[in-house]
Amino acid sequence: MAVVIDFKGQRRENAIPALDRMSALVAEDLVKVNQVIVNKMDSPVPLIPQLAGHIIASGGKRLRPMLTLAAAKMCGYQGDRQISLAACVEFIHTATLLHDDVVDASDLRRGADSANAVWGNQASVLVGDFLFSRAFQLMVQDGSLNVLRILSEASATIAEGEVMQLLTANDTETQEAAYFAVIRAKTAKLFAAAAEIGAVVAERPESEQEALESYGMNFGIAFQIVDDALDYSAEQAKLGKTIGDDFREGKITLPVILSWLRGDDAERVFWRRTLADLEQEDGDLEHAIALMNSHSALSDSIERARHYGATAKDSLGIFSESPVKQSMTGLVDFCIDRAY
Repeated sequence: MAVVIDFKGQRRENAIPALDRMSALVAEDLVKVNQVIVNKMDSPVPLIPQLAGHIIASGGKRLRPMLTLAAAKMCGYQGDRQISLAACVEFIHTATLLHDDVVDASDLRRGADSANAVWGNQASVLVGDFLFSRAFQLMVQDGSLNVLRILSEASATIAEGEVMQLLTANDTETQEAAYFAVIRAKTAKLFAAAAEIGAVVAERPESEQEALESYGMNFGIAFQIVDDALDYSAEQAKLGKTIGDDFREGKITLPVILSWLRGDDAERVFWRRTLADLEQEDGDLEHAIALMNSHSALSDSIERARHYGATAKDSLGIFSESPVKQSMTGLVDFCIDRAY
């Protein structure tokens, strides 16, 4: 069993209920979003709602659609366009999860059997395509070319990010710039789009749209860095997956990059064997974690996440103080300090 590293010593006291506060503020809208999701998953082909429902109901926090709902509320929007667009954001996210699990050959998703483990790769890919199609139907129904531009660009960028990650997989000489390019594309771009469209539907000035795009982008970067660090540090029950999934798959994440750069020749031989060649033995994961600790790679990764989190919160500075704004800044702290 791998050693579990605890980052809780630096957790803010208000971080734990932050997600609950956000959920409460958008609760009425979130119920409507979930209803749209259920309705749009319907299909005369039984496998589609069955498989889609499996992953959508598998414990996700609905972070991305909540960003759309909260941003629209913070911007004073009084209509209901944010409902279908938040559902659209969730469909895009869910479709990428289905495809990712196939690419990564993952058997678990948030601690439960992944869809591809239950129904196979072909069904997972095709239902992911169905959800992407539903997302674009919702964009078209909204009728805004600006919204369509933002979300379609996000969808394309996510796919580019996944391909970039595929190209850097098992490459132990991957540089930080390449890593950040991947997570900006595959994770942060959808956070950015989800937040930005809240200001777009409210017809707020371009400065506010840009501020929310910046908030989402930096929030998404922080979120992914923490996820990558937690893969070497948290219990399966809290993280939703087994420790060291990224290690076993040869993924090059920030803790690995920092350990590689700070290590000696012998350590780099270890990283090449385990990640580039995927020749892994009993005890290798524990040794990898030990090397990360010896070079402060995990704690420094969390500090990088704090930097991006601070930038995300600063982006909201142009908005007036409100419970929604406070919940959006608190959500950043939750992301960084979360223990799952």
